[in-house]
Amino acid sequence: MNIFKDFQGSITDIISSLADAGKLPEGMELKNITAEAPRDASHGDIATNAAMVLVKQAKMNPREIASLVAAELEKISTVESVEIAGPGFINIRLKTAFVQNQVANVLKYGVDYGRSKIGQMEKVNVEYVSANPTGPLHVGHCRGAVFGDALATLLDYAGYDVTKEYYINDAGGQIDVLARSAYLRYLQALGDNIGEIPEGLYPGKYLIPVGEALAEKYGDALKGKDESEWLSDVRKFASDQMMELVRADLKTLGIEQEVFFSETSLHENGDIQAGLDALTEKGLIYTGVLEPPKGKLPDDWEERPQTLFKSTEFGDDVDRALKKSDGAWTYFAADVAYHKNKMDRGFNNQIDVWGADHGGYVKRVQSVLTALSDGKAALDVRLCQMVKLLRDGEPVKMSKRSGNFITLRDIVDEVGKDVVRFIMLTRKNDASLDFDFTKVTEQSKDNPVFYVQYGHARVYSVLNKAKIAFPDFDLSDDALAGANLDLLNDESELQLIKTMVNWPRIVESAAIAHEPHRISYYLYDLASEFHALWNKGNDRVDLRFIIEDNKEITLSRLAMIKAFSKIIASGLGILGVEPLKEM
Repeated sequence: MNIFKDFQGSITDIISSLADAGKLPEGMELKNITAEAPRDASHGDIATNAAMVLVKQAKMNPREIASLVAAELEKISTVESVEIAGPGFINIRLKTAFVQNQVANVLKYGVDYGRSKIGQMEKVNVEYVSANPTGPLHVGHCRGAVFGDALATLLDYAGYDVTKEYYINDAGGQIDVLARSAYLRYLQALGDNIGEIPEGLYPGKYLIPVGEALAEKYGDALKGKDESEWLSDVRKFASDQMMELVRADLKTLGIEQEVFFSETSLHENGDIQAGLDALTEKGLIYTGVLEPPKGKLPDDWEERPQTLFKSTEFGDDVDRALKKSDGAWTYFAADVAYHKNKMDRGFNNQIDVWGADHGGYVKRVQSVLTALSDGKAALDVRLCQMVKLLRDGEPVKMSKRSGNFITLRDIVDEVGKDVVRFIMLTRKNDASLDFDFTKVTEQSKDNPVFYVQYGHARVYSVLNKAKIAFPDFDLSDDALAGANLDLLNDESELQLIKTMVNWPRIVESAAIAHEPHRISYYLYDLASEFHALWNKGNDRVDLRFIIEDNKEITLSRLAMIKAFSKIIASGLGILGVEPLKEM
C-alpha cells in the first residue's frame, strides 16, 4: 500500500542491477536512500536523493549517477516521466491512471489503508502519565496522557506488539503527605473542626470523599491514635482511592492502560536489591564520593560515601547514587529496578513519557538500561512541555476543586474529549503549547480539530444527498471502487488523491520517529485539500460532487470523497478522536 516504500525498493534494486552491470561500484551502502513526496508539488509526485547519497561511495558526478538511475526508472510501467533537478535530485511523475486507481485501493482496505507491518510484532512498552497518586490529574498530565496513548495506538497500527503501562509512584514521601492529608479529612468527616489545612499538606477538596470513605470503613477507630498506628493503612487506602480517581480521569479521555505497576512492589519483592546485584556482577558498582553539584550548594549537602553506578561509562555526566550513606535507596535505585523489570518481561524496546521537568534523569536511566542489557535494550524518553491554558488570550484561573491547579477533568468537561486530544497533538511533544478555550471551540479553519472533523462530516452529508438524488445508487465501498476513476482528472482532484496516497508513508515515518503529532499535521493538510476542492465546486458547477444529470462522474467523485473519509477516520482513530458524521 505504501507506494513510496515500493519505489524506494525499486530504486535500490536498480542501483544493485547497475552495479552488477559494472556501471556503478558494487557493495555500496543504500540504507539512506529515500523516496518521498516532494515539498513542492510542481516538482513531481516522488523525489529521491539516491544520486546524492551515492556520490562519495561511487566517486562519480551526482548527475551522472542520476542519469543512470533515471533511465531505469522511466521503464517502470506506472512512471510518466523522470527529471533530474539541481545537483542530482531525481523527481518522478506518475501516470494519471495509476494515481486515479489509488482511490479503489483505499476503498479496498478502508480504515486499514495505511496499516503497516514495519513493527514486525516487536514488543514495545509505552509507559505514560505515571503521576504520583496524590490527587486528580492536571493539565500537564493531560498532555503526556494524550501523547502516550496516541503513540501507543500509532505503534500498534504500524505493526508493533504494544503494552500501555502506568507506573504508580506510591513508595515516596509524597504518599506519607497524602496519608496525613486524608487523615485530616477523616477527622473532618467525624465532625472535627480541622480549620485551615496546614502548610505542607494537600488542600484540595478531592480528599473530602477519601476522608468520608475512611470514616465509613474505620468509624472512629483511628481517631486519637498515634500516627505510627494508622499511617501504613491510610497510605494504602488513600493511594488506592487516588488511583481510582486517576483511572476515572483517564477514562474521560478514552484512555485505558493494560498495566498499572506499583513502585512499592519493587521494594517488597526485592527487585531493587536485584537491580543492584545485576550491576555489581557487571563491575559497574563502587563506593565513592560525588563532586558537589554545580552552582549553589544545597543546605544539606555534604561529602559522604555512597553506592554509585558507573553511568559515565555510558555517556552520563556523572556517576549516579543508588544507595545513600545511611543505607537508604535513592529514587534512581527504584528506576533501575523498574526498567530492569520491564526488560525481564521481554521489553527491549521501552518508551517513557515524562514531564519536561524530568529532563535531567533521562541519560542516567538510559545508561542503566544499556548496561543491564549489554546494549540489547533501548529506552526512548519523550519529554512533554507544559500547557498554558488561556481564555481569549488571558491565563485561566485555578480550579476550586484541586486547590492549586487546573484538573484534566475541568478541561474535558468544558470542551470534550475529542477537542482535548486533537489539540494536545498539534505541536511536537517538546514544544510549548497554548490551549485557548475560546479558540479550540471555534468553528473555523483556524481550529484544526473542527476543520478535520468537518471534512469527514461533509462527506457523509454529500453521501446522504446522493441517496436522495440517485435512490438506485449502491454506495458501498466495493461498488464505489468499481466507478470509472478515469473521470477524476481535474488538478484539484488529482492533488487530493496524491495527498491521500501519502498516508501510509506518514504512518510509518511517524511511528519510527515516535511523533504522533505528524498524524494531526497530515490530517489538517488532507482536510485542506478536500475543503479547497469543495470551495472550487461552489464556483464551478462542473466540479461539484453531485452532478444530477451525470451519474458516472457523480459515482467517481463519491468514490474519491469516501476514500478520503476512510483516511480521515483512520487518522482520527490513531489520535483517539471520533470521526463525526454530522456536526
